[in-house]
Amino acid sequence: MPTRTALYERHLAHGGRMVDFAGWEMPVQYTGILDEHRAVRETVGLFDISHMGEFFVSGSGATAWLDGLLTNRVAKLAVGEAQYTLMLNERGGVIDDLIVYRLGDEEYLLIVNAAKIDEDAAWLSTHALDGVTFTNRSDEYSAIAVQGPIARGVFETVFGTALSTDRNRVAAISFGGAEGFVVTTGYTGEDGFEIVIPNPVASALWDALITAGAKPCGLGARDTLRLEMGYPLNGSDLSPDRTPLEAGLGFFVDLSKDDFIGKAALVAQKESGLPARLAAIAVTEKSPPIRPHYPVLVNGEVVSETCSGALSPSLGHGIAMAYLPAALAKIGQSVEIEVRGKRYPGSVVKKPFLKRD
Repeated sequence: MPTRTALYERHLAHGGRMVDFAGWEMPVQYTGILDEHRAVRETVGLFDISHMGEFFVSGSGATAWLDGLLTNRVAKLAVGEAQYTLMLNERGGVIDDLIVYRLGDEEYLLIVNAAKIDEDAAWLSTHALDGVTFTNRSDEYSAIAVQGPIARGVFETVFGTALSTDRNRVAAISFGGAEGFVVTTGYTGEDGFEIVIPNPVASALWDALITAGAKPCGLGARDTLRLEMGYPLNGSDLSPDRTPLEAGLGFFVDLSKDDFIGKAALVAQKESGLPARLAAIAVTEKSPPIRPHYPVLVNGEVVSETCSGALSPSLGHGIAMAYLPAALAKIGQSVEIEVRGKRYPGSVVKKPFLKRD
């Protein structure tokens, strides 16, 4: 039976259509994906992201320990800052992509993907180091994302103070007598914030955010929003068999660090040349929605399959991502995507699909 978040009853009360997602019973939509997508792009939407995991790391040597396990340079973070990073296997493949938040000199919060909580916890525990304490507190916390152009107004209404204008920040916050964190890392391409708060006050916070004007949104809109921005999804666009270099995430890999798990494989791959690249594909003819695992063809031959795909609500045409042979992943490359036996023309474009001012 799927696990339920502390907000499950709230989803039912607002008409959420529940589905099994990574072992969690989550709302895929309330009033409809297009309606919810539009709300985030034009006003403000509200997402339950409590299925994601919360890990805490502390102790002398915590910074160095994380730097040996993650691709980005944790040591460059100031207290109160956050960064996107990846955890790799020895082959350089992606175990998980996550966010690291520096809470203190040697104190960190890691937000990890729902489907990877147990695997990530086991991996970190396997590489335990004396003097470093790692705690999985995912069962204790809920997380709520508020995204959209007027998200800051919602924050001020609920908390009575202004939200930081900086991206990738974390600060302590309290609500209903409970202590938590407000972070500004997002996954939609819009302005906004996320609140990580103990489970007992999650429902009250959810209600307060809705009263302040936020519209409940489900996983369906979250997926179309992130795909329009070209953000990868773990388990679809990221996998243990693909490196972050192939996924176009080299900006978040610091090969100048002394060492980290997977570095040797990335260095070797960079020297030999990437076999494939994760390409953004825009369908140039009206088509049904693009889904994962649809064949991608060049000159009539299947060269790959889609990892992610959707009908973009903002652009009005199909968009997808697929790993193409490096020589075919160049901007402007013509391709076809086969949907139920029919081929639809498209081309490789520069990410993000949706260009923001």
